[in-house]
Amino acid sequence: MPRHIGIVACSAEGASLCYRTICTEGPALLGVDHAHPEISMHTPSLADYTERLGRGDLDGVGELMLTSAKKLAKIGADFLICPDNTIHQAFSYVAPRSPLPWLHIAEIVAAEAADRGFKCVGITGTQWLMESEVYPEKLSAQGLDYLCPSAEERAEIARIIMAELVYGVFKPEAVTYFQEVMGRLKGEGCDAVILGCTEIPLIMNDDNAPLPTLDSTRLIARAALRKAIADI
Repeated sequence: MPRHIGIVACSAEGASLCYRTICTEGPALLGVDHAHPEISMHTPSLADYTERLGRGDLDGVGELMLTSAKKLAKIGADFLICPDNTIHQAFSYVAPRSPLPWLHIAEIVAAEAADRGFKCVGITGTQWLMESEVYPEKLSAQGLDYLCPSAEERAEIARIIMAELVYGVFKPEAVTYFQEVMGRLKGEGCDAVILGCTEIPLIMNDDNAPLPTLDSTRLIARAALRKAIADI
């Protein structure tokens, strides 16, 4: 039997895309129509996360993640993923206290960037993420360079994510703005861009972005699928 995947969710749209990806891509890997591994998800209130992030309480963020981890462990999950890049800031607090092993979203994305031969990648996501070490640390470990949007761009990207995308609001103006930011990053030497908020892939992809995209949501989902079926 495939391993039971536990999803430690944060925001609804990103977690939903991750869940759908596991379910829809499972049949191709398992060779059976409609088949996918068992999946369980736990989601605290997003407001609980944003309140802690807003005051810089990463230990508090970690405690929320651990609450989900413990509940998922009790119902039989074998390992955990979190389809939210921002709260990986608390991963160093969570990992040694967790009842189950995790896949780290930024490690998976950085490994994909290296495997595809990229040299310098742009980082997009929430302002919390873009101003953190979540991606710089993992990209540097792969020998990759990186660039972030400007302070003004970071603020507007954060507004789009938190005021629009997490609510399922997708505007053409948001697509245009991301295209402009990514185009500038391309001009500064980036050869790919990380969609480092799990909602960004809902509006940006390889077809409409000026750079190849690294879709963190689908990459973590596919990594979970591979791990779940590795021994069957």
